[in-house]
Amino acid sequence: MGLDKKINIIFGDAVEILPSLNQTYDMFFIDAAKGKYPIFLNEALRMSKKGSIIVADNILYKGYVMSDYNKHKQRTAVRNLREYIQKALDNPKLESQILEIGDRNLHK
Repeated sequence: MGLDKKINIIFGDAVEILPSLNQTYDMFFIDAAKGKYPIFLNEALRMSKKGSIIVADNILYKGYVMSDYNKHKQRTAVRNLREYIQKALDNPKLESQILEIGDRNLHK
């Protein structure tokens, strides 16, 4: 498709690499460690420009985020995803939507 001149893949730990990037980007796709989503949002906002799109996968985390289900193993991820959602919804520069496509509350 000829996209090899337009797409640059960087391998490594995003928490370490993102702060070193200083360009602006049109789109961000976050699909990583759920507990790190607030960090990735901050970095995406830093590198975004007017009209940029930020897509974050599975922010409801199998329904855990919207329920009181709170096993120790998921506690940090759930807390940080809730923080991510709140930051995204409260930021006046963002238009935020949560789509529950393929994510359902398994723990009612």
